[in-house]
Amino acid sequence: MSFLTVGHRGVMGVEPENTLRSFRRAEQAGLDQIELDLHLSKDGALVVMHDADVDRTTDGSGAIRDLTLAEIRTLDAGLGERVPAFEEVLDAVSCPIQAEIKDAAAARALADTLRERGETERVSVLSFHDEALAEIHALLPDVRTVLVASRLGPEIVTRAQAVGARLVSLDLTHLSLDVVRRCQAAGIAVMAWTVNTAQDWALARALRLDGAATDLPTAPAEQP
Repeated sequence: MSFLTVGHRGVMGVEPENTLRSFRRAEQAGLDQIELDLHLSKDGALVVMHDADVDRTTDGSGAIRDLTLAEIRTLDAGLGERVPAFEEVLDAVSCPIQAEIKDAAAARALADTLRERGETERVSVLSFHDEALAEIHALLPDVRTVLVASRLGPEIVTRAQAVGARLVSLDLTHLSLDVVRRCQAAGIAVMAWTVNTAQDWALARALRLDGAATDLPTAPAEQP
């Protein structure tokens, strides 16, 4: 595949992360895909937020699982933006989406939404949780799964294969050419997070990666 550029939580380096404003700007900047994070609210809604609680990125406090979607929607997520539900993001942008399951319990709800909305082609599902990816793969075999990992031992290939992942998203600071070659030899593409600086982009090129997640709207060709 050609080199894949992914907007990390939209373009969180310049806009409030995981907001419609951030996702729209990433799409307008021409990034290939946008990445977002999912948790389940108290009433079972797919809430787009990285952390398990709302404290860091909003003016509220509390765990997402203890708040209803309506309660979460009253919070300011930055610059007057509201915390979106996953379905709102599907409606707000037309580019491909990488949806990362942060709460393994969200897997079934995500699968149901993708099936009901007919979005099994546009949305790839990511997770650090192997069990969540395995559940998605069992429920929706045609959906692309992406294993996310920070520890990169020799088991990375077998873990990816076990959940049907043909792409892995790995921590750039832990990556080596050996890991990349081992994955690619098994037919598994490799992208890295998070690639922001000129040094990061140079390393991504040297490692011959297949893609990168970035916090910034600058295209790789514009990087020094």
